[in-house]
This record gives sequence, structure tokens and C-alpha cells, in this order.
Amino acid sequence: MSTVISADGTTIACTVTGSGPAVVLVDGAIGHRAFDPGVAVAEQLSAHHTVWAYDRRGRGGSGDTAPFAVEREIEDLAAVIAAAGGSAAVFAISSGAALALRAAAAGVGMARLAVYEPPFSTEEGQAERFVGYVTELEAALAEGRRGDAVAAFLTFVGLPGEMLEGMRSAPVWPVFEAVAPTLAYDAAALGARTGATVPVELLATVAVPTLVLDGGASPELLRAPARAVAGAVPGAEYRTLADQTHEVAAEALVPELLKFYA
Repeated sequence: MSTVISADGTTIACTVTGSGPAVVLVDGAIGHRAFDPGVAVAEQLSAHHTVWAYDRRGRGGSGDTAPFAVEREIEDLAAVIAAAGGSAAVFAISSGAALALRAAAAGVGMARLAVYEPPFSTEEGQAERFVGYVTELEAALAEGRRGDAVAAFLTFVGLPGEMLEGMRSAPVWPVFEAVAPTLAYDAAALGARTGATVPVELLATVAVPTLVLDGGASPELLRAPARAVAGAVPGAEYRTLADQTHEVAAEALVPELLKFYA
């Protein structure tokens, strides 16, 4: 494990593997190095790149200096990129993609940016659901009900109630609860308090070559935001990975990333 120090003094934990041009991976909600379904992506990319996988603040080995602001997470990503040599390609997934897009708009030193299914809202009903979700989430966190905060998130993303009850007694539940406060950070990156709509004006300022990906088997609720982001970022490429869902397989994803980063 390596560490870097963010602008506000927060320690950010990283794992560095492989060799070649640097690629930094940005997780979505809950994901971190100790619980990262994207570990296969890092393994496959590391055959061609030096891969920097880091714990976003409040997760795993990273610190979490108060007060939180999305700008602090942007600074964290900038610190990792600085440690990687000052410029790096970036791959970000789900709500981590929203964070990476904001970082690109802020001028963080990215050579190229690939994002997978940033889950913004493109429908009025979904925007209302985001507002309701973040209200429930923040109330649970303010009262120290971490399990209820995780349950609010899993319910929001569509986990059936019977599965949720089973998960509460599963060994992974304490892992989820440990990072529950960071669910508010993902909500902030998406702009959930105001409906998580696609930040078109902000995205229009992104000057980094950008690839937007989605899965052909994902619901329109996730594919429509991907198309909207691709349309808002100047010169962005848009591709669909056949038969993939939000839980994208490394075998389908990595070849596209390698072509884009080449």
C-alpha cells in the first residue's frame, strides 16, 4: 500500500500495480480496495499500465477530514494523479464517474477520461426519487443509523426487500456500514439534493478527451444519462458494451479502455 496526502492533509491510501502509462481508478458508492468488485479491471489493465487504485476518503485505509465538500474529493483525485506523475488516464464508474467528470471540469490533470454509466437523472420522476433518497439518507446518518443509511441506498438502487433483509445478517453488512457516511459523498457528487440532473453547463467545460460507456443490458434509467453526458462533453465518444449491465465485466470493459488509452 502507498499513501498520498491531499490538499487538506487527509491521507489517501492507494495500491499501485503494473507498469506503463498511469491509469487511476475511481470507485462508485461503497466500493474501495477491501471491497471492490472492479479488482479484475485493475488486474487486467496492469498488464499494460501502472494502475493506481485508491480508497476514496472515508473508505478503507483513507482518512476523512471534516467538513466534507465535493471539492475535497476532487483534491484527493488530484493528489493521486500528482503522485502518479502529474497526468494520468482515469477510469471511473457509477457515482465515481460523476466525481471524475467534476474533477475534469475543474482542470485536474487527466490525459484521458473514461466513465461507465454515471447515474444522473434524466427523468422528472427519478429526480424526485433522488431528493427523497438523499433526505432519508442524511436523516439516518445524522442519527447514527448506519445500517438504515445502507438500506436506503440499496433500496434506492433497486434491491428487493426480501434480499435486503437477508443482507443485514450477511458477513458483508459491517463492511457496508463502515463506509455508510460516504454514501452522502456520492450523493453530493451527483447533486442529489437538487435531483441529480445532468450538469450540462459544467460538462460543456470539460476539455479532456472523454469516452462514455454504458451496457446494452442496462435499464434505460442508466443508459439515458450516459447518452446525455456524451452529448454534453465536447467531442466525447459514446459506446455501448453488448450484453453488459451496471455490474460490467472486466473482460468486456478493459479492451475498450485499452483502445481508448492507447
